[in-house]
Amino acid sequence: MLNSERAKMDAGEWYCCMDPELDALRMQARRAVHAHNVMRPDERGKMAAELRALFANAGDAFIEAPFHCAYGVNISLGMGVYLNAGCVILDSASVFIGNGTMLGPAVQIYCPEHHHDKALRKAGLEIARPVNIGQDVWIGGGAIIRGGVTIGDGAIVGAGAVVTRDVASGATVVGNPARPISR
Repeated sequence: MLNSERAKMDAGEWYCCMDPELDALRMQARRAVHAHNVMRPDERGKMAAELRALFANAGDAFIEAPFHCAYGVNISLGMGVYLNAGCVILDSASVFIGNGTMLGPAVQIYCPEHHHDKALRKAGLEIARPVNIGQDVWIGGGAIIRGGVTIGDGAIVGAGAVVTRDVASGATVVGNPARPISR
């Protein structure tokens, strides 16, 4: 049996997000994100050392400011990954973004899902679901990727799409909820 809320979160079980250990991890992420977001304009797009050290793997990613993540420790970025301004990654579970993938402005990736029972939700119960994004994927501005989703290599997610299900390699999806279209 898992006895810490972080261990439960990492194992994909229901956990209480209002926990001192998780609060401390989120504060560490806030500090790293702040350091990144206030870099001098001629350094923009590079990655603040604090943020690079926080990520599980940062590759040579180019991250525009502003950027936000919940924990950072669950994020793995491949080589040549580009995150445009305003991207948000709530990484309570692992988030993998493959080589050459580009995220448009204001793309949001949400791993946590709050409990559907209002009393348990009020008590802070949530579950974390991983997100896996393949290589050479293009995600248009304002798209939202829900936890538990895998997006295959070479896929395209249209601007503003809400991705609630897996996307096949090479597919193009648009809309809310995102649905495949032919190219």
